[in-house]
Amino acid sequence: MDHGEYVSKIGNFRKVLVPMDMLVKLYDLPDSKNLRDKLTQAGVSLRRALAPEKHKVIAWVRENFSDYWASEADVAFSREPVSCFIAVKDGGIIGFACHDVTCRNFFGPTGIDPKAQKGGVGTALLLACLEDMKHAGYGYAIIGGVGPADYYAKAVGAVAIEGSDVGIYRGLLGASRFAD
Repeated sequence: MDHGEYVSKIGNFRKVLVPMDMLVKLYDLPDSKNLRDKLTQAGVSLRRALAPEKHKVIAWVRENFSDYWASEADVAFSREPVSCFIAVKDGGIIGFACHDVTCRNFFGPTGIDPKAQKGGVGTALLLACLEDMKHAGYGYAIIGGVGPADYYAKAVGAVAIEGSDVGIYRGLLGASRFAD
């Protein structure tokens, strides 16, 4: 595994996404209540991670995604309150999402176990973070280094930020994707 790329290590696939940043209007987010209720009925708990869980969350992110994302998730635990949200089912993590880690006002990273994808977990975590950012006083949020642009456009009305194909990650050590 080339840890110089942001990729998923879950399952038998390797997906490297083309980076760009996207902008989201936080004052125009969709209502998340029905989705949260649906997940609760399916036995999924969605919540802010707790400080004593830091080692478990960071290990899960590192094992399933990358050292880079684990580093960013680690920073989320230094925020007050913690800026990492997790989805838990049957006592295990099935997804995570962070905000305000590499830069203020940035959403990400986020990752979902492929077995839990397509069930709303990723969207619920996205909305939890964006709602948290809205409550912190932001009017807009930046989704950094986006791969699935169509998903973010549909889920929260995100629009591409022109000329942001490398963005803040330019020159990231060991990451050929963000080379100068």
